[in-house]
Amino acid sequence: MKYTDQTGREVILEGIPKRIISLVPSQTELLYDLGLEDELVGVTKFCVHPVAAKQKAQIIGGTKNFRFEVIDKLKPDLIIGNKEENYQSGIEQLAEKYPVWLSDIYDLNDALKMISQVGQLVGKVNEAMTMSEQIKRGFDHLPKRRLGSAAYLIWNDPIMAVGSQTFIDDMLKRVGFENAVTQSRYPELSLETLEKLQPDYLLLSSEPFPFQDKHTLFFKEHLPNTHVEIVDGEMFSWYGSRLFKSLAYFHKF
Repeated sequence: MKYTDQTGREVILEGIPKRIISLVPSQTELLYDLGLEDELVGVTKFCVHPVAAKQKAQIIGGTKNFRFEVIDKLKPDLIIGNKEENYQSGIEQLAEKYPVWLSDIYDLNDALKMISQVGQLVGKVNEAMTMSEQIKRGFDHLPKRRLGSAAYLIWNDPIMAVGSQTFIDDMLKRVGFENAVTQSRYPELSLETLEKLQPDYLLLSSEPFPFQDKHTLFFKEHLPNTHVEIVDGEMFSWYGSRLFKSLAYFHKF
């Protein structure tokens, strides 16, 4: 069967895959929730959900440094990755030997399409369709709120924020925040720039940088009129089946 991934690449599968490698934590969790724990033979060291993923499957390295010798031994008939989270040269090297399907996620609609398309790839069409419809329905029923402006930080030194044209930006808007950072993607900000922005909220993500209470105190000193808090980064950035948990989390704001 011939498929087209979300980057426009053509992927050819000889049948329903029986040996799958996932290069992205959120998509690893999705595969498990679609009932493919037995077919999932390789995951990254960052694939922490579910806990069984790293216990049952082989660790193939990180999202940006693959252990090619381990992958070769696993003999995958499908590798699932992501354009942003994985590195191009590694993906190109894998694609010379194996079918590699890449997601490319900018908003909820992309995530829902990814879930449906992965379902087609792995022979779980009905399960994926049901999941996608339930998630969409849940987000459609999120309260329409205006919580104010927010800057969402993902790194501390240098300070890096989430800008437009990102999945997290779409999640912020759906919660009810207006992104105070108008640059695209993940711009670096100086502390002075952040002080000039004066956002109503400063959201410190738990990942990839592990913000702690000391960072909250630091930013509160410099932004005394801003509500500063640490938020669960998985809820804002994981675009697979974790979106079910995101819905409950977002209701708390």
